[in-house]
Amino acid sequence: MIRRATAADIKAVCDIYEGIHAREEAGLSTVGWVRGIYPTRDTVVSALAAGELFVLEQDARVVAAARINRTQGEEYAQVHWSVDAPPEQVMVMHTLAVSPAAMGTGLGRQFLTFYEDYACQQGCPFLRIDTNERNTYARDLYRRLGYREAGIVPCVFNGIGGVRLVCLEKTL
Repeated sequence: MIRRATAADIKAVCDIYEGIHAREEAGLSTVGWVRGIYPTRDTVVSALAAGELFVLEQDARVVAAARINRTQGEEYAQVHWSVDAPPEQVMVMHTLAVSPAAMGTGLGRQFLTFYEDYACQQGCPFLRIDTNERNTYARDLYRRLGYREAGIVPCVFNGIGGVRLVCLEKTL
């Protein structure tokens, strides 16, 4: 079940981030996140306060989370999108995170399906997502689900330097 997060979910989402950071630090995955910089507890609290944090619950445990809103990062202005969509018709998913213990079980795909349905319900037929160029797992998933890489923007992203931000799009 995917639902809006509550304050009771903060620790579980932070634990997911910590698990991903630990895997990256151990060389078991390449996401491009940096512990203590992004994502952090503040990332969770900010998304929750805005009412934009969603969690996927399985067997009464939060196993995935993402922020969904209409906010396009300033880097998006440097991308040649296939459609010059009005901002109010664009939905963006940020910081999709799946618990390392549940990776490879289809939860990312399930979250993306929810995101697409949610965007449609909100009158947003234009979807945008970004990821670090190094995150080949996410890039492959997004491609398989019909997202097109619209551009790569070299930048400092969420406080992390040297990022090559891959911006993806899909029209419903």
